[in-house]
Amino acid sequence: MKITDMLVVLLAAIVAAPVFAESPPNILLVVADDLGYGDLACFGDANVKTPNIDRLAAEGVKLTDCYSAAAVCSPARTGLMTGRTPQRVGVYSAIPFFSPMHVPESEITIATLLRNAGYATAQCGKWHMNGLFNLPSQPQPDDHGFEFWFSTQNNTLPNHHNPYNFVENDIPQGPIEGYAADIVTDRAMRWLSNERDREKPFFLYVAYHEPHEPIATAPKYESIYAQLEDPAERAYYGNITQMDTAFGRLLAKLDELKLRDDTLVVFTSDNGPALTSFHPYGSAGKMRAKKGYLYEGGIRVPGIVRWPGRVEAGSKNRFPVSGIDILPTFCELAGIEAPKDRTLDGVSLASMLRGEVAKVDRPKPLYWQYNRARSEVKVAIRDGDMKMLARLTMKPPMTPNITAERMAVLKTAGLEQFEMYDLTKDASETNDLAADGGERFEAMKAKMIGLYKDVQSDAPIWPDWGYLRYESERIEWPDYKALRKPPVMK
Repeated sequence: MKITDMLVVLLAAIVAAPVFAESPPNILLVVADDLGYGDLACFGDANVKTPNIDRLAAEGVKLTDCYSAAAVCSPARTGLMTGRTPQRVGVYSAIPFFSPMHVPESEITIATLLRNAGYATAQCGKWHMNGLFNLPSQPQPDDHGFEFWFSTQNNTLPNHHNPYNFVENDIPQGPIEGYAADIVTDRAMRWLSNERDREKPFFLYVAYHEPHEPIATAPKYESIYAQLEDPAERAYYGNITQMDTAFGRLLAKLDELKLRDDTLVVFTSDNGPALTSFHPYGSAGKMRAKKGYLYEGGIRVPGIVRWPGRVEAGSKNRFPVSGIDILPTFCELAGIEAPKDRTLDGVSLASMLRGEVAKVDRPKPLYWQYNRARSEVKVAIRDGDMKMLARLTMKPPMTPNITAERMAVLKTAGLEQFEMYDLTKDASETNDLAADGGERFEAMKAKMIGLYKDVQSDAPIWPDWGYLRYESERIEWPDYKALRKPPVMK
């Protein structure tokens, strides 16, 4: 055989050979708590010092139009874990202690899917996806796919310093010295270094408590902001830097273990910055409103992805993405099939992260609903660059309690008084285009009503546990060791 003929045969064999997918990546998902869109130096805050998160952005892609799945914590985390609008799951607001609300065991989380596909899985930090935390009558982190968990139900108590309410694999840990960000990071690093199955890829979900109140910040971080007059402001900015430093140690551990190149790192926040009398300094940048609102400041959050060799370092992407995209994206990257027996509202961003496309096909608008929103508008969608918001035809109760009245509004209210904004020209949502009407308005309104009704039909009803009430002024909370008992009512 001539050399040229041999080359032709060899080339044909190479072309015909099967193309094997790359190995499933390790995945580190990091979620801050109440960190606003403008609370990072790399997202425009000139006051705050966040060198480690800024470095992550320089090494990866910054998602400029990244959204939480909800305007408050529990539904946002539910969307992250399930790929579903949290209304479909039944998580309608922040879940108080002893609430019937929870993510049912029938829901399939990304942790369960990855664990079943051969991943080692762990969760460290804030859980906040059930009311009966560490009690057998509701699913716990291990029931939702985490082989190891080191968690709190909601916030660290009494604050970020020396917390006493962490639970590790069902066992309350009692008081732990230190600050929450360091405690969570130390436990995550110990799992990475010594406890995971190294024959498997890993999924590590780290949910920091910072900068959610009540804040406690180490003096060395407050002193960085000594020029600020208000001690609460020094504590707030110091709290973010404290978290950033802890996160930097976690990234350094990946390098030490030679895991950087094989690990996809995603950093985001659960919602916009809080706005309370003790916590007024969080920044949503130029966005309108803050946590608890469906305007951009309540739901648009920082988003950063680092994946060496796949994601272009120092790049930006303006395609609208959401926490509900996490599940389908991680499924595709891990080579597993996303659930087909239920409605998934997110889409896979894998091709975008690989640099194959600048944006992906999103067949239906992004959707948010929060009946306890601080504004009159309770429902919102984003379709391309256009955003629409609407009020409910019934006034929902603002109580966090599950009541029959609250469930009735959930299942029967319609939409009215629509607002519409072009986010390419008006990210601050100051120019309402609804009055202009026209085909664009009517088409978007029809999409919104159709999606609202679809979600409304899926939304489950929780029982009214009338014998328990969760308003802080009516409950005298016991210490954590007694939390397995009902609260003492005033």
